[in-house]
Amino acid sequence: MDILFYMHGEDPEPWRAELARRLPDARCRVWQAGDDAPADYVLAWRPPAELLRGRRGLKAVFNLGAGVDALLALLRDDPAMLAPDVPVFKLDDAGMSEQMVHYAAYAVLRHFRSFDEYARQQQRAAWTQLPTREAAHFPVGVMGLGALGSDVARALVALGFPVRGWARSAKHVEGVRCFAGEREFDGFLAGLEVVVNLLPLTAETEGILDRRLFARLARGARIVNIARGGHLVEADLLAALDAGQLSGASLDAFRDEPLPPDHPFWHHPRIDITPHIAARTTIAASIGQIAERIRSLEHGEAVGGKIDLGRGY
Repeated sequence: MDILFYMHGEDPEPWRAELARRLPDARCRVWQAGDDAPADYVLAWRPPAELLRGRRGLKAVFNLGAGVDALLALLRDDPAMLAPDVPVFKLDDAGMSEQMVHYAAYAVLRHFRSFDEYARQQQRAAWTQLPTREAAHFPVGVMGLGALGSDVARALVALGFPVRGWARSAKHVEGVRCFAGEREFDGFLAGLEVVVNLLPLTAETEGILDRRLFARLARGARIVNIARGGHLVEADLLAALDAGQLSGASLDAFRDEPLPPDHPFWHHPRIDITPHIAARTTIAASIGQIAERIRSLEHGEAVGGKIDLGRGY
C-alpha cells in the first residue's frame, strides 16, 4: 500500500520512520509540493489543500491529532476535495488523555487552593493565611465529554470535587452529573467555580466562552481553555476579569498562534498562558493506533474514530 504523510511545523522523519517500522510492507513517503501521485492513505496534520484536492485512490484520511477543525475547514471550503466515500479518522487518545488530566487538575487545584493569591502575597512579602475551602462545595464543570473530557471529569471526581459535564448530546460518565444540549446549558453553568473547556470547535461552539457564560458562574470563577482559541471571546474575558466576575483564566489555545507579542493576554496579571502544550500527540502512540486501524481497514473490519463531517467531530 502507499501512504502519504504530512506534518505541519514538525520534522516529519521521526513520524515516517515509526510508520515504516509499524507497517514495514507499506511504501511511506513525505508529501512535497507537486506530488499528485496516487495514495491509499493520507496521514496529515494541518495539510494544505493541494495535498488532498483530486487525490486519487484514497481509502481513508487520518488526522494526526484529536482536534480536526483545521482539516474540516479545508473540506468546508471545497466539499468536493474528497470523494464522499473516503472516511476521515481522528486520534482517540494517543497519549493525550493523561496530559490533559494533569493540566486540568493543576489549573483547578491552583484556583481551589488560592495559589495565585499566595503568589501575589509573596511579591508583597505578605504573610496572610486565606480561608480554607472544602472540595465538596467547589463545583467544577467540564465542557465536552469525549474521550479526553471524560477522563478529565473522572480525575476531578477522584480529587473530591462535585463535577458536572456538558455535551451536545446525552452522555454518561460515572460520578459526573451530566447535562446535554442548549436547554440544559444554564443549569450546567449555574454557580460553577471552574469551567474546563474541552469541546470540539464547530459552528455551534465558536465563541461559546463569552459574557453570557461568564455571568452564570460563581463570582470569582476561573476559566480553563485547553481546547481551541476560537471558543473564547477575548474581549468578554478581559471585561469579566476587570469586573471581578472572573478571578483568572488558564489559556492554552488562542485564535492567533503563536500569540502575538503585543497581545494584552501576555501581561495580564490574572491570565496564565501556555503555548498550546496541554496535550501533545506522541509519535509511538499515534502511529501505533493508526497502523492498527489501517490493518483493520485492509481486512474490511470496523474502525473507531471516524469523524462525522456534518457534525464537525
